[in-house]
Amino acid sequence: MKHFILLFTVVLSTVNHAQNKTINAGEKLVFTASYNMSGILTDIAQLKMETSQVKTSRSTLMRLKCTATTYKKWDNFFKIRDLYESYVSPKTLKPYLYKRDISEGGYYKFMQYKYNHKAKLVNSLKRKKNKKGETWDEKNTFNIGTNTRDIVTTLYHIRNLDIHKASPGDQQEFNVLFDNKENTIVVKYLKKETISTALGKKECYKLALSVKGSDVLKGSNSNLLWLTADNNKVPVYAKFKIAVGSGELRIVSAEGLKH
Repeated sequence: MKHFILLFTVVLSTVNHAQNKTINAGEKLVFTASYNMSGILTDIAQLKMETSQVKTSRSTLMRLKCTATTYKKWDNFFKIRDLYESYVSPKTLKPYLYKRDISEGGYYKFMQYKYNHKAKLVNSLKRKKNKKGETWDEKNTFNIGTNTRDIVTTLYHIRNLDIHKASPGDQQEFNVLFDNKENTIVVKYLKKETISTALGKKECYKLALSVKGSDVLKGSNSNLLWLTADNNKVPVYAKFKIAVGSGELRIVSAEGLKH
């Protein structure tokens, strides 16, 4: 399931902490994840992206929450219960805390990042579980680049990019932190395209995605993402090709949009 999340993330990093002009607390996007099984595209899981306001003793933050859950009929085959979340500044989407809690077919992992932006450091906690149910922790502190962000925070930064200024063929590289490693992502703008979605016909920005120095995403222009060509820039459709197969992501509903 991490490949479904990573597919969105590939395009969602920007080069500075720009002002947040598009994300509201209370937004909820729901998607269906389909996988090609023996030549048949089969719906296997639901993905949700939700935002909410969180007040602490010092400030008010925005919680960016992403979940992935297999439909019940697939739970006996490969049960997935994944949670990814980041706590960010509502004004700039600057991240302060990231958590990843995944359970996939008996495999369990918990990751946490605490950011020290002034020192350009991240304090990382990794927790894993063996077959006996015993857990152990690994703690690390490592340097990150000025523009490096976690996988959830980057999911929302695209809303502040001026994609309308791009020309077909333009591409750019971005840094995304995943499993304590910085991944260099290449994003290419292809064109505008109108497609049919559960939200109706939408004019979209069509983007091609790849990970530099990695084969996690296969093929040339085989991994594509369509974002509505409006002020919300909602991801409505995606096609992916990875080492173990191919599939799609399709939006089901969108609520609480700012525009």
